[in-house]
Amino acid sequence: MGALPQQTRTFTVTPVAPDLLYPPRSQAPRSNPRPNERSNLAWDVFLDLDAQPHGSLRERLTAALRAAIRAGRLAPGAVLPPSRNLAVELRCSRWAVTEAYNQLAVEGHLEARQGSATRVCAPTPQATESSTPAPAPVRYDLAPGRPDLRAFPNRRWLEALRSTMVTGALTDLAYPQVGGNPTLRELIADYLRRSRGAHAGAADVVITNGVTGGVARACWALRNAGITALAVEDPGRPQLRKVAATQGLEVVGIPVDDEGLRVDHLARHPGLRAVLVTPAHQLPSGAAMSSARRAALLSWAHAADALVLEDDSYAPFRYGGRPARTLQSLDPDRVLLLGSTSTTLAPAIGIGWLLCPRAWAPQLTAACFPPPSGLIQATLARFLETGAYDRHLLTSRNRYRARRTELVEHLAAALPEARIGGADAGLHLVAHLPARIKSAAVVRSLNRDGVRISDLDTYRIRPDPQAPGLVIGYGNLPDAAVEGAVERIAAVVRIGLPIRHRIGLPTERPRT
Repeated sequence: MGALPQQTRTFTVTPVAPDLLYPPRSQAPRSNPRPNERSNLAWDVFLDLDAQPHGSLRERLTAALRAAIRAGRLAPGAVLPPSRNLAVELRCSRWAVTEAYNQLAVEGHLEARQGSATRVCAPTPQATESSTPAPAPVRYDLAPGRPDLRAFPNRRWLEALRSTMVTGALTDLAYPQVGGNPTLRELIADYLRRSRGAHAGAADVVITNGVTGGVARACWALRNAGITALAVEDPGRPQLRKVAATQGLEVVGIPVDDEGLRVDHLARHPGLRAVLVTPAHQLPSGAAMSSARRAALLSWAHAADALVLEDDSYAPFRYGGRPARTLQSLDPDRVLLLGSTSTTLAPAIGIGWLLCPRAWAPQLTAACFPPPSGLIQATLARFLETGAYDRHLLTSRNRYRARRTELVEHLAAALPEARIGGADAGLHLVAHLPARIKSAAVVRSLNRDGVRISDLDTYRIRPDPQAPGLVIGYGNLPDAAVEGAVERIAAVVRIGLPIRHRIGLPTERPRT
């Protein structure tokens, strides 16, 4: 089948109001979102007079201001400094400045009114028409791994920040400490012992910039220890593969099935001494590693003298049965545990952690990677200390459980041809499509329609056209938008199905 035709837009679906996805106030970036506020003061703009053609000071100042406006250093609506102030700064007469302002006003670059500040004019209609068109607004956010940003605990986070600013130590405003904020390290260790059964002490915790930062630090340590390759799940998180390659490691793909990583394939790569896995809930397959596979993986690690990197990002969200213990709790000398707040709070917090084996602690703490903000670390510590983090996880878990159930029900009704994969956990699921469907074309069409969704092939090291699928995140999808999102997905997917599938007829001829 070729690219999906444009007739996808002829299907009738239930629209969703924009405020279901975003706050009432528009969050779209603009070059000058507050044209009438003093926050647009451009009194420190750089004016390179020496780079202008020869002429009088007034002519060179005019040319420098014009160049700053055209280059975008002075945005539309920006307030220029008063002529008296700029004259003092440039050590010239005020007349030269006012004449430059007047000339640019005549040209239409500036707007000057009696008793008001001099501002940069808005772009002309011609400039607007020639600019790059804005992308279509996202109406349904089905990106995997993203939490519900509308449910971020703003009030409790602000309380933690205010408490940190009022009663916190001055060191919180200085450069972050090596390894991370001591209080935060203690609280993270306590949380991992309590909720994940990990063997954790404050000295074992290193605060990082998310899981990505933790993997980068671990790969750096592996490379410096003489380990040149890292086994990864295939399919798996592509950004982590890129991080490993950036640190100079060869990436070795190991297949995944319904029980997790195929541990038996590790033996096919002699000399392999490191592997990155997500036992709790694999991205994208959603598989939870079985007990037999866990035991086999640790047995391989002992035999190969290998280090296991355990990505525990989605462990807090399990909706059926008791969560399995971490691999780290089974063998703390062989397993490095990684986690972050990106899936539980918001990616903008930018804080993760790694729980490292004692033998690897010197290499991991010596790695020169920029740590997260000391102020944000202290705020997160306060947030944990008051119990706000645990309360947020509890309410989030209940919300995601109900949302996942509704999503699965609607998918089963609208797309019975799709097989839903993944354990009852995490923030995403996989819809495996019939082999005749081109998932890349489906994703392109949905993206044009304002549906942010992922192709299963983007997680594979090599695409597999015979096994198409969609990775559907539901963390940042409002409950009221679930049905509409599924209708849009089904409308596009059904275009690629045979006619008997589209009209609901039997797929096989009845026997005579």
